[in-house]
Amino acid sequence: MAFSKLTDGAANTPAGLIAASIAHAFALFVAVSVGANISGGHVNPAVTFGAFLGGNITLLRGILYWIAQLLGSTVACLLLKFATGGLVSSLSPKPSTLPGVGVWQAVVLEIVMTFGLVYTVYATAVDPKKGSLGTIAPLAIGFIVGANILIGGAFDGASMNPAVSFGPAVVSWSWENHWVYWVGPLIGGGLAGVIYEVIFIGYGTHEQLPTTDY
Repeated sequence: MAFSKLTDGAANTPAGLIAASIAHAFALFVAVSVGANISGGHVNPAVTFGAFLGGNITLLRGILYWIAQLLGSTVACLLLKFATGGLVSSLSPKPSTLPGVGVWQAVVLEIVMTFGLVYTVYATAVDPKKGSLGTIAPLAIGFIVGANILIGGAFDGASMNPAVSFGPAVVSWSWENHWVYWVGPLIGGGLAGVIYEVIFIGYGTHEQLPTTDY
C-alpha cells in the first residue's frame, strides 16, 4: 500500500491513511513547484500522456519525460532501500485482498482517481483561460492526490502514477498485477486530457498556449 512502504504490509489504519495522504499531498506540491520552470512539473507518466493526447505536449517530449520519470522513481527507491539498510522489502502496491475487491475493481478505481487528477491539472495549469488560478496549480494537484489516497489507499494503494509503481517494482522485483498501475492511470489520464481539451478548450482554438504544463 502507498502508506506501508517502510513497514512491509502494515495495517490499513485510518491514522496511516491520513498520514500517507498528507505526506503525498505536500510532497507532490513541492515536486510540481520546483519542476514547473524546468519541465512544466511533469512527474507522472499518466499526466504526461493526458497532456499529449490533448495536444499540449509533443510525442518526443512526452517520451523523454517518461524516461526521466521512470529513472527518477527507480533511483529514488534504490536510495530509499539503501538508506534504510534494506528495511524496505515490499515496495510495490498491490490490489487489495479485501472480499469482493479484485484487480478489475482496482483498475476502475485507478481510472477514476487518475481522471480526477489529470482533470485538475488541465483546469488549473493547462487551460489557457486559467488566469491567476495557475498560481495554486501545484497545491491543487497535491491536494487531489491526497484526497484520492484517502479513498483508494486501503483498496489498491492509490497509485495514479505508473512511475510510483514502476520504481518499487524494479527494486523489489515484484511485478504482481503491475499492469493495473499502468492500464488504469493511462486510461483515466488519457480520457481526462481528451475530454477537457475537446469540451472546455477545443482543438485549434488556443488563444495562448500555457507556459507550463504540469
